[in-house]
Amino acid sequence: MRRLGGMDGGMVEIGRRNTLMVLKTAPQGLYLKGEELGEILIPNRYVPEGIEPGDTLDVFVYRDSEDRLVATTEEPYAWVGEFGLFEVVSVTPGIGAFLDWGLAKDLLLPLREQARRVRAGEWVIAAVCLDPHTNRIVASTRLNRHLNREPASYAEGQSVRCLVAEETDLGFKAIVENAHWGLFYRSEMPQGMEKGDLVEAFVRRVREDGKLDLGLDPAGYARVGPLAMQIAAAIQQAGGRIELDDRSSPEAIRAAFSTSKKAFKQALGALLKGGRICFLNGGTEWVR
Repeated sequence: MRRLGGMDGGMVEIGRRNTLMVLKTAPQGLYLKGEELGEILIPNRYVPEGIEPGDTLDVFVYRDSEDRLVATTEEPYAWVGEFGLFEVVSVTPGIGAFLDWGLAKDLLLPLREQARRVRAGEWVIAAVCLDPHTNRIVASTRLNRHLNREPASYAEGQSVRCLVAEETDLGFKAIVENAHWGLFYRSEMPQGMEKGDLVEAFVRRVREDGKLDLGLDPAGYARVGPLAMQIAAAIQQAGGRIELDDRSSPEAIRAAFSTSKKAFKQALGALLKGGRICFLNGGTEWVR
């Protein structure tokens, strides 16, 4: 999920953004210096105004419908090495399915890369990868093939970016930093969490099997201070009272403070212990 900026010289990467120099103009667009890949065309419809030979452009490099390397200033939903949620726009028997990934040319999901056969109109979580045999960008719903098999090295409490991938009996599995499996237990899930959501989460625990337990709040006491300050500010801005207390629903707490009920109660406890608040008539009031 965390991306590096465009490249500034060196090897040009297919399926990623690169900063390339304009070599020359042509009736169909501009030709860019693709280093070992040769000249790469950016069609006229993607050329910003005022660009001339010698200038540089930040572009995404991929192959068009005729298998030629081309560049675009548009941004796909995911790069090579990343995972995303894509709509299946069509299915071709014997070949595979085609996914909308935000570019003019749809992304091929070959039959061999389908964990199960997909149907037009459905949405799937897929990896975007470079086929080692053809050097073409393809998708794969065989997710485990494209995740890091090394044990996760995250620290408990570390902030991570996650793609919510699939629902299980325990909660939702998520792909953490395009590399490892993690799990949001139902007790940690906000109402309305869905497949394809991109969320900032925190590592609760690194399990012995290398998988991660996830939450939407920093674990432990480190979250209490900042959250308590946030609650205190909200109470004062509301005139000294909010209609939430330690008995409010998790959904109402999440909507107001983007945190779990457990974290909310811990922060309220810190404010209560400090004599800053009191509970009255189904709400929380600031002690003047």
